[in-house]
Amino acid sequence: MGDVTVTTFVSLDGVMQAPGAPTEDTSGDFRHGGWVFPHADADMGSIMIDIFSRADAFLLGRGTYEIFASHWPRVTDPNDPIAAQLNSLPKHVASRSRASLEWQNSSVVRDVPTEIEALKRRYPREIQVHGSAGLLQTLLARDLVDEYRVLIFPVILGTGKRLFGPDAAPGALALQESRTTGKGVVYCAYRRSGTLRTGSFALD
Repeated sequence: MGDVTVTTFVSLDGVMQAPGAPTEDTSGDFRHGGWVFPHADADMGSIMIDIFSRADAFLLGRGTYEIFASHWPRVTDPNDPIAAQLNSLPKHVASRSRASLEWQNSSVVRDVPTEIEALKRRYPREIQVHGSAGLLQTLLARDLVDEYRVLIFPVILGTGKRLFGPDAAPGALALQESRTTGKGVVYCAYRRSGTLRTGSFALD
């Protein structure tokens, strides 16, 4: 059975909105799109190539799917390790409104919580979620993520869509890996490790 893994870019204050370009997602009057670009380097590239090499399929929110579908089919180099994965592997899109999807190997998932187990049985390795802020809130609220891969960028954005919303299910995580890129991006991978434990430093 496969794992649901989440890969996301976040600012130091937890914002994940519009990392790739100024017009990527301006909802909520977000004006800082493209904040990842100045920090991209070969170290970050190698991290992302490694992550994409583990995918059997992708699970994407409708907004992220539309952003990806407008970009990645135009990258036609068969040796591009990220474009090759995204263009060829199955893409499952969480949407209640889309009737059809044009990007090859794409299909609609109407109800993610009820269909996720069937998807996990279908693929032996990873079903990867990239971006997809709205979909992530559904997964987090129901504790459906097996591994988080978070790239933390040395910027503060103040406003925007955040990775962890108020409905995220409490739980414990175990650090699997961490790296720092030459431009100061901190990459951390965490797996679920059980229920949240608490204690006290109080003297009485």
